[in-house]
Parts: sequence; C-alpha cells; structure tokens
Amino acid sequence: MANHKSSLKRIRSNAAKRLRNRYQAKTTRNAIKKLRTSTTKVEASELLSKVISMLDRLAKKNVIHKNKASNNKSKLTKFVNNLK
Repeated sequence: MANHKSSLKRIRSNAAKRLRNRYQAKTTRNAIKKLRTSTTKVEASELLSKVISMLDRLAKKNVIHKNKASNNKSKLTKFVNNLK
C-alpha cells in the first residue's frame, strides 16, 4: 500500500478516471451495436453522427487509440452508405 499522501490521492483519482473511461467506452460500444442493427438509412445516418462524435471524444482523451476510432468511423460510414 502506498504511504505518500500524493500517491494515495493518485490511486483515488485513477480509480475515478478508470470508471469514467469504462462507462464512456461501453456506452460508445452499445451505440455502435445499435447503429449496426439499424435497418433504415435515415435512422442510421442520425446515429452515425452521434457515434462519430463519441469516438472522436474517446480518441481525444486517449481512452481508445486514434487509429481504432478512425477505423470504426470508416467502417460505420461504409455501412450507412450501403443501406437502402
């Protein structure tokens, strides 16, 4: 167990950040799944803008890698464009 005051605070703050990051990442994954199951192009295009924004935010905060965010955005955009 850590003894320094600053290291105890760091442990607490890391735990809080970890929970926040996990919540945001899980929410984004659920939004991606919802987008993949959508059948109409109108509904999917509305969801796409929200999902892209979520992915950009996660990449900016280093929760996910920027290339992973880019790959997901590319694949989801292709998916939406191929819907009828």
